[in-house]
Amino acid sequence: MIVVTTEEVTGHRIVEMKGQVFGLVVRSRGLGGNIMAGLRSLGGGEITEYTELLEDARRHAVDRMVKNATAMGANAVIRMQYDSSEIGNTMSEIVAYGTAAVVEPIKT
Repeated sequence: MIVVTTEEVTGHRIVEMKGQVFGLVVRSRGLGGNIMAGLRSLGGGEITEYTELLEDARRHAVDRMVKNATAMGANAVIRMQYDSSEIGNTMSEIVAYGTAAVVEPIKT
């Protein structure tokens, strides 16, 4: 599956647009992780517990988006973007979204 943030895929032409596609993940650090992150935030700097959580959530959101695009018959996702929000004070929602498309290599 080709996933790009651009409107075009270099070296390919868009044959068909399949429509909007997304992958959604909601994650919570858990009580222990929240306590450790809270203590770490007192000292300033990067809070690795949250960095790791959000990196993992983004990867899973893209994986789900790709799975959904494949189910639609696409072989590419163009204009892929992320969005995120907080649910309550303990959970993060991450969504990867774009347009599912069928592309083919340009023959020269």
